[in-house]
Amino acid sequence: MLYSLFRPLLFSLDPETAHCITFNAIEKARQLGLLPGQPFACQPRNVMGLDFPNPVGLAAGLDKDGDHIDALAALGFGFIEIGTVTPRPQPGNPQPRLFRLPQANAIINRLGFNNHGVDRLVANVKRSNYRGILGINIGKNFDTPVDRAADDYLVGLREVYAHASYVVVNISSPNTPNLRQLQNTAELDHLLGALKAEQEKLTDKHGRYTPLAVKIAPDLEPSQIEAIAALLMRHRIDGVIATNTTLSRAGVEALPHAREAGGLSGAPLTQRATAVIRQLHAALQGTLPIIGVGGIMCAADAKEKMDAGASLVQIYTGLIYRGPDLVREAVQAVCAA
Repeated sequence: MLYSLFRPLLFSLDPETAHCITFNAIEKARQLGLLPGQPFACQPRNVMGLDFPNPVGLAAGLDKDGDHIDALAALGFGFIEIGTVTPRPQPGNPQPRLFRLPQANAIINRLGFNNHGVDRLVANVKRSNYRGILGINIGKNFDTPVDRAADDYLVGLREVYAHASYVVVNISSPNTPNLRQLQNTAELDHLLGALKAEQEKLTDKHGRYTPLAVKIAPDLEPSQIEAIAALLMRHRIDGVIATNTTLSRAGVEALPHAREAGGLSGAPLTQRATAVIRQLHAALQGTLPIIGVGGIMCAADAKEKMDAGASLVQIYTGLIYRGPDLVREAVQAVCAA
């Protein structure tokens, strides 16, 4: 309710400035005890061997460095995903790089994995008081050649393994040159083989098994989805996140900022992301769980993704347009089903 009063002011500001102001407000609200403070009630779900108190999580990208884990957890999410983080710090793409399309309830971003590096993120996780389900999303540095991408992902996996509930391999951001090439069969086969071998070593080293999930794009043909599903099953990957942002501008072509480069998120992505989930669910035949994300702007969108085959869902752009009430509404919708 309160967010709807403040949103016009936030939307009058540069998006990255508004981002910082919003985080400061959430931190203050948490300190004052104005937030739920714990996950909204629901029948727990066991997914990837983890017990999720509710199936609605925060998608990666909002808190890339894990600076605000405790505050975000206080919004009632069943799990939090931070990142994408890279081995070395990098500034991301030049500003401006974040654009609202309010007429379409959408955002275009070309942030480019701006983050302070994996060491900073791990330090923040250690400092956090959060003891819930924490996903950490890893990527490659922009200047690492794509044929050496596995090296960066292995560094990320080693550094975050002991601190994550699950680790996400982001191969689908449109804002790092050639990254989506890693979704091709040969490249993905090589990457998944290297990561699973490393996961086995790290399990022995740390005495715990940390599940691995892969995040894919919405801009895939049905044959590509089937090929990716086959590789995920072959390498015994623990989960798949569908989907990242889209390069399509279908339905928003005439709007201001629509020609900006970057990934589109929000309402224009809703149906496409759900279609990918449905295709994945059919191809995977229940062998591994799907986390559904992309265009969840209301409770019905969350339920639709669960009905399409997702075991869990995540929100991001919907949170920016709707505020924290969306978390509660989504939990109620999917838990009542």
